[in-house]
Amino acid sequence: MSELSFEDRVAVITGGGRGLGREYALLLASRGAKVVVNDPGGSLAGDGSDGAPAHEVVREITSAGGQAVANTDSVATVEGGQAIVAAAIENYGRVDILIHNAGTVRRGSLKELSYQDFEAVLDVHLRGAFHVVRPAFPLMCAAGYGRIVLTSSIGGLYGNHGVANYAAAKAGIVGLTNVVALEGAAEGVTCNAIIPGAVTRMAEGLDTSAYPPMGSNLVAPTVGFLSHESCRVTGELYVAIAGRVARAFIAETPGVYRPSWSIEDVAANLDAIRDDTSPLVFPPVPDGHTDHIRYSFGAATYE
Repeated sequence: MSELSFEDRVAVITGGGRGLGREYALLLASRGAKVVVNDPGGSLAGDGSDGAPAHEVVREITSAGGQAVANTDSVATVEGGQAIVAAAIENYGRVDILIHNAGTVRRGSLKELSYQDFEAVLDVHLRGAFHVVRPAFPLMCAAGYGRIVLTSSIGGLYGNHGVANYAAAKAGIVGLTNVVALEGAAEGVTCNAIIPGAVTRMAEGLDTSAYPPMGSNLVAPTVGFLSHESCRVTGELYVAIAGRVARAFIAETPGVYRPSWSIEDVAANLDAIRDDTSPLVFPPVPDGHTDHIRYSFGAATYE
């Protein structure tokens, strides 16, 4: 296969100054994309600001002959999201690719997590995704083309200790991904989610001594493919961790139909209800919502 090019494409990458975002920016720029490197340069908890990380990535790109501009607005506000997308329009006249990678961590057990820390993490991960998708999506639809990659997490799929805020936000990203994919399907706009695993500063405080190689370079190619015009999949979740790339999806058991139920009936049928030997998958696109309802209604009709 010939090398996939991003020549003349414009990419907006949030959290592009460090870690995974930096790797995405450098990769797409090396393939010809014009890149808006967004990063306010705050701490891991989202405090403070520092324009150096975004500007340093831009310097790396331009020194290698690529094109990039820095933006230090925060995705945590409506105005910040609008300004990030506007930077692409003002500098390059369009936005073809949106990768929402910005993230913060505020740890705390569910018994102790403050409301402020819960909201602050949702502001960046989940609301932040909406803050950049909302202004970019209509522009992509009007152009008849767009590639959106949002960032979920194994924490969002499976949970983890001490990060109820992060897990809730990343689970929300799955729902947002599905809706963007559904509404963009007829407009030439795809949306998928990456579920990355890499040792970056977000792993601070964790013992990674026994981990296999988990560099950002093992995640970036999957994000690059999902961002490319040749990518036709949409509404899907892709895991990239330690050299493994996989598709994750939501599935159901076939379940049990009865014309009426009691509490005791549920208890008596629990093993059959939980039997996952023949799982059902209803892809969000073209119409997983209706397919799910149709299957359930069909059981009632034909039982």
